[in-house]
Amino acid sequence: MATSNPKPSIISIFFIILSFLTLQAESVVKEGCVEETSSCNDKARALTLKIIAIVSILVTSMIGVSAPLFTRSIPALHPDRSLFVIVKAFAAGIILATGFMHVLPDSFDMLSSSCLPENPWHKFPFTGFVAMLSAILTLMVDSLATSVYSKKSTVGVNPESNTHGAEPDEEMAVGHFHGNGHGHHYEAKLAGGAKQLLRYRVVAMVLELGIIVHSVVIGLSLGASSNTCTIKGLVAALCFHQMFEGMGLGGCILQAEYKPFKKAVMAFFFSVTTPFGIALGIALSKMYKENSPNALITVGLLNASSAGLLIYMALVDLLAADFMGPKLQGSIKLQVKSYMAVLLGAGGMSLMAKWA
Repeated sequence: MATSNPKPSIISIFFIILSFLTLQAESVVKEGCVEETSSCNDKARALTLKIIAIVSILVTSMIGVSAPLFTRSIPALHPDRSLFVIVKAFAAGIILATGFMHVLPDSFDMLSSSCLPENPWHKFPFTGFVAMLSAILTLMVDSLATSVYSKKSTVGVNPESNTHGAEPDEEMAVGHFHGNGHGHHYEAKLAGGAKQLLRYRVVAMVLELGIIVHSVVIGLSLGASSNTCTIKGLVAALCFHQMFEGMGLGGCILQAEYKPFKKAVMAFFFSVTTPFGIALGIALSKMYKENSPNALITVGLLNASSAGLLIYMALVDLLAADFMGPKLQGSIKLQVKSYMAVLLGAGGMSLMAKWA
């Protein structure tokens, strides 16, 4: 199956526009926009906390994203079982709350800061506008990538790993079944499974893209900060966030049925993005100023775009796809349990907004 898709060119255009907007910011530092000095500002102690953050977030991220990938030996957590659906709903609630309660408010705060010029940043709601465009763009990428992959694949998508316990001859039948009698019905059933597998793969890739963007931004902000009071709360909140967000992504990767190498690569990139962002923030801490117009605009726009993507993915590709699917539609009891899991995940992540 070909892996070419329209994402790179779209991302390039976005960053060109972002760079253009950033250059329009005033370079004059306004009153009240300089770095605050307080008893919590301790660069030496902050560096120690950042190193602890890198290690702890890396470990929890690896545990979160890898846990679903090693559930094959646990029958209760197989993708076809009810418990897997409930855990995935919980993780989707985490991702939804991340977009609404963490990333989107941060963008509003940054792009409405008094450190930015009145025109145009206080004349137009850029956060909502960019989040809306990001959601539409995600829909476009979602749709176009599915179309491109469908056309490149001549007969559908064969699983790259035999995760559902199907016999080899059944997997080969997607492209080569020529039996009589019920052959056409069997072929149609397998073709439907191939389309569903294709959707799982597109969802996994697009979701990982959005998570990587906002994870780097979060890490950059933490790495550039010298406020030990802020960092302490952030470390605990980010560990919780990364573990359960990783479980959501890991569930999508598992359903996509990639080969072990591809699974490992996707898990690796998710695990290292936030620690990489923290390390980058430490390296740029002398140049990066949280209240400078350039930093506020760049990070604010990136947060807005990440929020739109995460909200779309959580609602459309994770929650709606599962809740409107045959498994949940066939069981009111399972629906209620999954709704409770969504509310629990979203509620827990929303509570984290008090500290992060």
